[in-house]
Amino acid sequence: MKNFEPATSFGADVAARYDDDLRGDEEETVDFLAELAVGGPVLELAIGTGRIALPLAQRGLRVDGIDLSPEMVAQLRRKPGGDQIAVTMGDFAAVDVPGVYRLVYVVFNTLFNLLTQDDQVRCFGNVAAHLNDDGSFLVEAFVPTFLHRLRDRQYVDAEAIAIDEVTLDVGRHDPVGQLLDESHVSLSAAGVRVVPIVTRYAWPSELDLMARIAGLRLVGRWAGWNREPFGADSTRHVSVYSR
Repeated sequence: MKNFEPATSFGADVAARYDDDLRGDEEETVDFLAELAVGGPVLELAIGTGRIALPLAQRGLRVDGIDLSPEMVAQLRRKPGGDQIAVTMGDFAAVDVPGVYRLVYVVFNTLFNLLTQDDQVRCFGNVAAHLNDDGSFLVEAFVPTFLHRLRDRQYVDAEAIAIDEVTLDVGRHDPVGQLLDESHVSLSAAGVRVVPIVTRYAWPSELDLMARIAGLRLVGRWAGWNREPFGADSTRHVSVYSR
């Protein structure tokens, strides 16, 4: 996407609206992570507004975070308990944090916000350096099968239709670069709002290889937070890596 800068995807406008549309599986996500953390401490990559980190901290775990967006972290700080979470600002592929963790996690496809394979490999290496001996790295992401079924490598999808607003998801797929250029376009009487984002997807097998390069191995993969079996028809995966 021409002139795209990752930080612009999570500026003030997006941060202010980020928690308006929840996915609906946040409670199951927190349950899974709390069980895997075994008492913590825990590090979230791209902690954002804290929609997962805060309820996880309410379980009695120490949760730290990394994030690139001051605006998203400002929303976190406004929430009860948000001032108790240590957040390091920077690129989660490379930024250093003190200490080691029992669990490091990145959810909601956020690993794919790193736009090159090199950066994704670097992220696995950075995570491995901050895991204790029995620590785990959890990745939740979509399985990109649907992108290879697109006609002309593009799509327009009606995300939401209301009396006063229509929201479209517009995407274009580059299968060679494994890039998805995407914009969420809202049309209403107030005008047009465009929220662009670019992601570099990876297949689960590619992530497994990145983990091996970092000295980690796959120990479990499921199709969802309730440990549904992962198979050929799965649209997402929850993958756990450890030493």
